[in-house]
Amino acid sequence: PCDVTTATSAGKHRYMRSPVIPEMATQEVQPTETLCNLKTESETLKSKLEEERAKLHDVELHQVAEKIEGLGQFIMKTRRTLKGHGNKVLCMDWCKDKRRIVSSSQDGKVIVWDAFTTNKEHAVTMPCTWVMACAYAPSGCAVACGGLDNKCSVYPLSLDKNENLAAKKKSVAMHTNYLSACSFTNSDMQILTSSGDGTCALWDVESGQLLQSFHGHAADVLCLDLAPSETGNTFVSGGCDKKANVWDMRSGQCIQSFETHDSDINSVRYYPSGDAFASGSDDATCRLYDLRADREVAIYSKESIIFGVSSVDFSLSGRLLFAGYNDYTINVWDVLKGTRVSILFGHENRVSTLRVSPDGTGFCTGSWDHTLRVGGPLSAALCSGGLTMTTLGTVICNVTCFYLICFQVWA
Repeated sequence: PCDVTTATSAGKHRYMRSPVIPEMATQEVQPTETLCNLKTESETLKSKLEEERAKLHDVELHQVAEKIEGLGQFIMKTRRTLKGHGNKVLCMDWCKDKRRIVSSSQDGKVIVWDAFTTNKEHAVTMPCTWVMACAYAPSGCAVACGGLDNKCSVYPLSLDKNENLAAKKKSVAMHTNYLSACSFTNSDMQILTSSGDGTCALWDVESGQLLQSFHGHAADVLCLDLAPSETGNTFVSGGCDKKANVWDMRSGQCIQSFETHDSDINSVRYYPSGDAFASGSDDATCRLYDLRADREVAIYSKESIIFGVSSVDFSLSGRLLFAGYNDYTINVWDVLKGTRVSILFGHENRVSTLRVSPDGTGFCTGSWDHTLRVGGPLSAALCSGGLTMTTLGTVICNVTCFYLICFQVWA
């Protein structure tokens, strides 16, 4: 209801029907006082929730993993450099075929690359600059993108590299502010989007119909990631309110929320098993959250690192966490030990996006230096072959067992 209304306005009846108004009139409480009371109550409940979580915090992840052999230092090299954008590269995504890459840039262009040959297979000029989001469809037959136009557009791809893709553009999603991220679900028929309007949304690609909206962030939503298909219909989002929220796509409800970062969350990524996720923030830290224990279990940071994290992703095994930073570097963290095992150089400006290839043998980074770099290969042991699933430990409180995380460890 409106806080101010006149006797003749149409809003008067809605204002007077609110159950809060009679109570305020009886207690002589002003609307601003009621709002302050609600904020105070909300903060009190948050404090109680954190206290309950703290009671379960009886062990750190690196303590549980003390007896596990460390990775040591290793070196990865840039194998390909993709040049073609005329401005900052803002986003990229791998195709399921493990060969093609789609990238978007501040120059308003979306380019589909062959990562093996560095050739450009398709290029689309968007109607606006700052194309902040792009994604490959699971089938590899379409790409989605959007940015300051507030829309998510889907372009079908064909074998004819000379075909005008812009003529086949389909506008699927419409937000009231910029589009910050997009991701197809497990099919080409639905797409998730996040926006600067503080919401996420699920859309039907064919009809453009809004299937579900997700409200819960108090500021711009900057990133999202869909849970692995075998773990259920959930996704995680992060934003300028310093929160990482886990959502149920069927109900539209926020089922878990974590607020331990000190600044904007720029990137979130699910652990390969789907039982945890990592986040990267402007506070110069990466953090790992266990969804079953309902709490943060690890922080990846060093005193010498003072620049924000722009993007994070896991190796296929889950043992490594790759993080791109605003100081032009990529730091590689041992997820179990919490130590940095490698630092990668090469970009001449901040790293804006980073993704490990679908088969885990390489990775691609995009930067404000207008280029993308494809690196690797990662060893077979770090991809999948030399690892087995082992439960690291449990946290027990009263009669309830909370499994920390099932990580991939050395066989």
